[in-house]
Amino acid sequence: MLYAEWTRFRTVRGWALAMAASVLVTVSLGLLIAGSARSTCVTGKGEGPCPAPLVGPDGTAVRDKYYFVHQPLKGNGSITARVSDLTGQVRLPDAVPGVRNVKEGVVPWAKAGLLVRQSLRQGTPYAAVMLTGAHGVRMQYNFTHDVPGGPHNGPQWLRLTRSGDTITGYESDDGKTWTEVGTVKLTGLPETVQIGLFATSPGALWDMARAFAQVTATFDQITLQGANGSWRRDDVGVVMESDGKTPHHPGGVVESGDKLIVTGGGDIGPASSVEGGMRADLTLIGGAVGLIPVLVAAVTFFTAEHRRGLIGTSPPAEPHPVRRLAAKATVIGAVAFVAGVVASGVVVPVGLALLRANQNPVQPITLGTELRVIVGYAALTAAAAVLALSVAALVKRGIVAVGLTIALVVVPYLLATSGMAPWLLAITPAAGFAITQSVPTFSHVDVGPSLLGGYYPLPPWAGLTTTCGYAALALGAAIAVHRRKA
Repeated sequence: MLYAEWTRFRTVRGWALAMAASVLVTVSLGLLIAGSARSTCVTGKGEGPCPAPLVGPDGTAVRDKYYFVHQPLKGNGSITARVSDLTGQVRLPDAVPGVRNVKEGVVPWAKAGLLVRQSLRQGTPYAAVMLTGAHGVRMQYNFTHDVPGGPHNGPQWLRLTRSGDTITGYESDDGKTWTEVGTVKLTGLPETVQIGLFATSPGALWDMARAFAQVTATFDQITLQGANGSWRRDDVGVVMESDGKTPHHPGGVVESGDKLIVTGGGDIGPASSVEGGMRADLTLIGGAVGLIPVLVAAVTFFTAEHRRGLIGTSPPAEPHPVRRLAAKATVIGAVAFVAGVVASGVVVPVGLALLRANQNPVQPITLGTELRVIVGYAALTAAAAVLALSVAALVKRGIVAVGLTIALVVVPYLLATSGMAPWLLAITPAAGFAITQSVPTFSHVDVGPSLLGGYYPLPPWAGLTTTCGYAALALGAAIAVHRRKA
């Protein structure tokens, strides 16, 4: 029966052309976008191509900009301090065009606390315990890892200890009773490290872009064990204006008695999709439109024979309608999978090559992730095709089935791309587009609610499972209906 359904499919030119059109649309739109993308940055050398993304210990694109007041620590030791105050400045949308609207405030992921790291070179391993603007105490290390502590927003004592490669962070309300936040191992930590106080703040997020934000932390009750030198001051990662001499949003420190008042801007953590370079999944941005011919082919693959009465009845000469429906679902799913593999297998690697050839910074991507994006898009295409065929089997009207499946699979993706109703990607069959996500969504990095900014409400495999679940439920319902009619 499978062979018979495959023969029916391949002998109808329109269905084959629909699959070819899907590949053509997906590849053409993806390469058009990749080929026309151009990124420029203003650095101390003037305007030109953006530098390659900074990568952390695990190869993830990261940001590593902060103000650091530190001392060298040889061997084991610790630092203890109280963050007694946290203030800042945030740029808001301009109320008057051309007039900067900077207000007092602290963004949720502003950070100030204690830091130990291998060296001042950006991207090197580190561990830090900190007080944040709105997420309480956290312990973070090597950019991508985040451990929550207590939900404190007021003054808080912090402690960071080193024992060999092991770093432990603590918090306390009174400086007497301590609670461990987390313990991490920084493999290969040298004998002498840098330990001290830091402050940094990611930009305020609005209009899918980051605007200026800065945090100022007051540290007091500072004690060190194992280090007793003079404080060193470094604005790590600060960039220069186009003149090559003037720091852009510099940090600083003010000593006041036993207090150190540290101001910084930037972030220590994963880079967002904008700051870390262009993402591989942007090459598949035409994939939603490319699904439309597949959905049409899947619907008509059922309705063409239903109109001739070959499905829904079971005369002696015809196979059982349930077996025929299952065979059709298998064939359309397999053909759609192949079409998806061809489309994504071309547009992803070629699109990435075009982006790099045009000197665009590109988010690092492993071979495993690239294969998951390619094969995942193919699986999404197959699931969408089975869903469309199943809907057609339930409603038995081609135009209605096509409209429903486009509304369920394509429209939510297009809305999310424009920043509208991104939550639809968590509850509709369009959730499967999460499988094409080439850069993880990190809980400790705020991103705009748009696919262009890299926002997906579900992890990759959870999203694909949601789409497959819809397809399985629809097919199961269609089989139940046809079994009763048999």
